[in-house]
Amino acid sequence: MGLLSTFGWATNGYFGVGYGAQNKGLAGTGVAWFKYALMNGNPAGHVFLGKQYQIGVGFFNPNRQYTVTGSPSPQPAFGLMPGTEKSDSKLFLMPSMGANWMLNSKSSLSATLFGNGGMNTDYPTATFHDANSSTTGVDLGQMFLGITYSRMLGEKHSFGITALGTFQYFEAKGLGMFAMMSSSPEKLTGNGHDNSYGFGVKLGYMGRLTDALTIGAAYQPKINMREFDEYAGLFAEQGDFDIPSNFTVGLAFQFNEKLAVVADFKRINYSDVASVSNPMNLMVMLGADNGSGFGWKDINIYKVGVEYDQGNSWTFRGGFSHNDQPVPESEVLFNILAPGIIENHISLGCSKALGESGKALHLAMVYAMPASVKGTNPMDPALTIELEMNQFEFEIAFTF
Repeated sequence: MGLLSTFGWATNGYFGVGYGAQNKGLAGTGVAWFKYALMNGNPAGHVFLGKQYQIGVGFFNPNRQYTVTGSPSPQPAFGLMPGTEKSDSKLFLMPSMGANWMLNSKSSLSATLFGNGGMNTDYPTATFHDANSSTTGVDLGQMFLGITYSRMLGEKHSFGITALGTFQYFEAKGLGMFAMMSSSPEKLTGNGHDNSYGFGVKLGYMGRLTDALTIGAAYQPKINMREFDEYAGLFAEQGDFDIPSNFTVGLAFQFNEKLAVVADFKRINYSDVASVSNPMNLMVMLGADNGSGFGWKDINIYKVGVEYDQGNSWTFRGGFSHNDQPVPESEVLFNILAPGIIENHISLGCSKALGESGKALHLAMVYAMPASVKGTNPMDPALTIELEMNQFEFEIAFTF
């Protein structure tokens, strides 16, 4: 089990499908739905929340495996052992917390702490024949501290800006056989956890076009992070691992006091980060500016959610999210370490109001449907590698 700071989100690539129990109940939809904006939602929605505090904890169960088929070619080809291996890391725990305070009737200030996502694999074998490690995998985690100012513009529009302090950590093990391909072999693998810091912003707008229809948009530019110095021989650009830009646009339509439908479009630009998007290139050393990465593509994400307020203190939610496949078939070798291949999520959630004071209990369940990517080992074309993954997430939160 991973505890507190260790987590293994691998949903929309390595971004979380949603943030906070209410938002996850809608499969992450809601850039135009202010009610659930506190946890990394649209900064423009915070001004409508009033004074609010929220704490939550999520339990995340990803199931990852790879299968190698075929007969390894003779040396010097880079062959893997045929068979199926499953990652041992299967349960992670992640807390979140936030608070919103009204400065006056038209502006608010918020503070939140949440995890964005990450990648974690722990195969109980020397996948890449590393004589110095009996296991293979990576551990990437990202945490954000957000300070948000939100303000109304007239009665029907608002904007918000979030200052983001970002912390991330990374560890790799079992990659010793790539030393001959690294610009800094001593900075390639087995160096424990290295830390990285950075600062960024997130901007948001929300507007009510009619009594029933609201639109929203949010944009987070690329966040430049300090390099992972201990892995300068693995990641492109001497250990650089920035956080890619992303934006979301959406709408919310409230049919009546009980029923609302929300829909979002989100794009994550993984091409902003060379260590994530560079394709495997056997002619360039690992860690160099054009060194091999995971080959991930930019992805579009389509989300829809439905919320029903039953009126007797219960609210029910459901949602569906679909994203493009970020991992091409040509990039399966390195993505054994980071199989962020999920495409479809189904979610359910509910809230129970506790009296008239604004206190409420929230639950959410998200199931990521099984996904797979199959391709040829670029270092031994006689072998085929198939990556497979599914995941389940449960979150509980309390608002007061």
